[in-house]
Amino acid sequence: MEESSQGSFVTNINEDYEAVCWGCGLNLVLPSYAPVFKCGWCGAITNQNPVRPETKSFGLRRFRDRCFVVILAVFMLFVICGGIWAAYPVLFSISLACGIFHCITTACLATSTLSTFILVAFKCAGRPPNILYGTHPGVGNGALNNYTFCNYCSKPKSPRTHHCRTCRMCVLDMDHHCPFIGNCVGAGNHKQFIAFLISAVISTIYAAVMCVYSVIHILPPMENRAAYASEVAHVAHGNSLSVLRAVKNISFAYIANAVFISVRGLVLVYLFVASVSVAIGLSVLLWQQLSYIYEGKTYLSHLSSQGTEEDGEKSCRNLLLFFGCPHSIEWHLPTIRKLRKRHKT
Repeated sequence: MEESSQGSFVTNINEDYEAVCWGCGLNLVLPSYAPVFKCGWCGAITNQNPVRPETKSFGLRRFRDRCFVVILAVFMLFVICGGIWAAYPVLFSISLACGIFHCITTACLATSTLSTFILVAFKCAGRPPNILYGTHPGVGNGALNNYTFCNYCSKPKSPRTHHCRTCRMCVLDMDHHCPFIGNCVGAGNHKQFIAFLISAVISTIYAAVMCVYSVIHILPPMENRAAYASEVAHVAHGNSLSVLRAVKNISFAYIANAVFISVRGLVLVYLFVASVSVAIGLSVLLWQQLSYIYEGKTYLSHLSSQGTEEDGEKSCRNLLLFFGCPHSIEWHLPTIRKLRKRHKT
């Protein structure tokens, strides 16, 4: 209340603000204007802030994703075909059984890696189910608790659903959008994405080991091999020669000998460096993904929970449920039970 110059009083009255819930269609009376509010009946969250329009760079993002997919597919084919061309003549020269064994191993790893890559790239990441909304008789009490409305798809969006502006769709349990597969990772293909990472890591490690094994057999005979062998023997028997000196001499000998390496050997060296680099990167990504699954989260839910007290239930049961293992397996693994009890305390 404020007193005017004439001695009268002016009273400020806050009028109630009416809004409509998108979930159940009821008219809500709010004490004041609120850009974001939650319906007391259905639990839906209404956001009245202006919607940011989708950018016009959709075509550029899709073109970028297609380029990444092509690069990754060409790299995988190069590792497979280049490794077969460079390594397997050496392996077959050792023995026929050795060559056949590695041919079967390569065929299995290549098939699993390429098939999981195709699945995760072309399978739907997870479309949220259609839910009735907008009518009060049809929407029950708490039926849309913490649901929001996606203005791009014009559909309800659950708390674990996110809209991807690159794919232009809402994705259930969205983890992230991966440009290297040209697709989102969500409830529909998350399991295939983990299988692709596991298969790719095993394949790159196998390729690196085979490259080293083949390069050793391709290199020309090293000069003064007997001298280096005796030097190693002296080091093994505790001679005065230092281990560092022996390793340095042998390394320089191999480097000098590598000058005479063939084109096949150069391909093997490149495959080794590329395979090790990719294996390290994919191993870090795989460990991160498994850590989020262990915590019962996705990458986006992990980002949204930072700075808050919200924390998922850390349990190995999350890993078992994710991979579709029977619940009875947990009781046959004492280590899993101990870990679960430890987190509950």
